[in-house]
Amino acid sequence: MVAAPLPHPPAGEPGAGEPRRGVLADRAAELAEVLTEEPFLNQLDLRTDAEFALGFQLPRTTLVVGDEHRAALGLGPDEYLLIGVAGAEPGHRGAVDVSAARTSLRLSDRHVLQSLCALDLHPRVFVPGCCAQTRLARVPVILWRLDTDYRVLVGRSHAGHVATALLGARQATPGVAQ
Repeated sequence: MVAAPLPHPPAGEPGAGEPRRGVLADRAAELAEVLTEEPFLNQLDLRTDAEFALGFQLPRTTLVVGDEHRAALGLGPDEYLLIGVAGAEPGHRGAVDVSAARTSLRLSDRHVLQSLCALDLHPRVFVPGCCAQTRLARVPVILWRLDTDYRVLVGRSHAGHVATALLGARQATPGVAQ
């Protein structure tokens, strides 16, 4: 679920009267053939030993439960990223809202991703419902395989670099079947 945009800044402040925009909004047309940005996903980093949290049975490491709108990603033995969830519940060691720290890039071309990532992304290996913390163009990211697409969760400050690298990889491998 995409979070609702924040209210406009008060009059007189920088950005007053402007809607909130994704970090790559100015490059949307340039990047359209390679990726789309999905900014403002609710993201909650959760550290817990519990089996359930916020309506999810928490998955094992590298697996995802839920769907692209509301999901729990197993990032480590006691670390999870909850997507589309706001708030927390008592009983967990830590819950931090990291929604503003990352943006989400969505793309379908596995070959473009593979050229920048050391993981084996073959459809028989990295199947829908898998996730991994890895590096993409030397930047730490969370890679999540959806049904037909891939979601790359990347720090906002690195999103431009990753987008440029993906665009370059796409131009280096034109016409490659997805």
